[in-house]
Amino acid sequence: MDHAISQDPSTEDARWRLVLDRLPSGDFVYAVTTTGVYCRPGCSSRTPRRANVRFFDTGRAAEDAGFRPCRRCRPDNGRIVDPRLAAVAEACRLIETAETPPPLEALAKATGYSPFHLQRTFQAMVGISPKQYGDAVKAERLRRGLRAGDGVAGALYGAGYGSPSRVYERSAALLGMTPASYAAGGRGAAIRFALTDGPLGRVLAAATEKGLCMVALADDDGALEAELRRDFPEARVERDDAALEPVIRAVLAHLADGAPIDGLPLDVRATAFQWRVWRALAAIPPGETRTYGDLAAALGNSGAARAVGRACATNPVSLVIPCHRAVGSNGSLTGYRWGVARKRALLARERGRKS
Repeated sequence: MDHAISQDPSTEDARWRLVLDRLPSGDFVYAVTTTGVYCRPGCSSRTPRRANVRFFDTGRAAEDAGFRPCRRCRPDNGRIVDPRLAAVAEACRLIETAETPPPLEALAKATGYSPFHLQRTFQAMVGISPKQYGDAVKAERLRRGLRAGDGVAGALYGAGYGSPSRVYERSAALLGMTPASYAAGGRGAAIRFALTDGPLGRVLAAATEKGLCMVALADDDGALEAELRRDFPEARVERDDAALEPVIRAVLAHLADGAPIDGLPLDVRATAFQWRVWRALAAIPPGETRTYGDLAAALGNSGAARAVGRACATNPVSLVIPCHRAVGSNGSLTGYRWGVARKRALLARERGRKS
């Protein structure tokens, strides 16, 4: 049976107006015969010719008719997708897959928005501009190339940098150290750390000259220091409780009474995707939780729940980036780097302060 709505011209006309106006609706999907793809109204893809469009009540009906779901608006995930979110997700994908980040005008054309509208929407949803996001993608490619042993020159050009001198000028911001030092596991970098007792066990805070690079919780000092040294095997790592005393005081105050801790400067190397996940985590109110799937959907990629989980597991600055507020699909407290018992305790403390 063909589930397309073809017997009622007035209904089709109303639906076509929603497609033309890019207005989201959960009542139907539309399929394009020339591409074999079906979308939600509100999708940022190019508007098709009316003669090539068929309407269906559900995505399942469209798939039964031989159409596949659009990768931009993801009409098969059972949720109404904000078209702005779909456009931003597509812009992120284009930036991440291009050899060099596309200019704003090219991103706007590909997503169906004006450059001004895309810039404003991207900034609001991601927290940084498309250009800053592109810079983060290039910086991660540089870090990946250096870690893979491509050599400084090969890593620089492979990441899309045309001028090595510019990278060295900005090496502190990009890597926290020079490219050669980063490639050597932190050789030449100075990292100081402090250890103290906290309500959830021992606490380690470590920082470079640029900012905080680790906040960790465990039962013994040896495990904490070993993890720090494992991340930077060639760095000069030394304990300096006096220098890190203000940071330790802020961490303990947060654990004791929920005092803000997010104002501390960070020196954390991460992929652009990890930063997006961490920004989403920081937006969760204290005491509340979101599933990994919810976070993935909020980032415009409902199929990235596992990648979100990995971004949480690799968060080196616990508490500052509150990954304890991410939970499994059934609400279970799984996957916390510092132990499920601490995750449960952190949430209980936050909820107790709100009650």
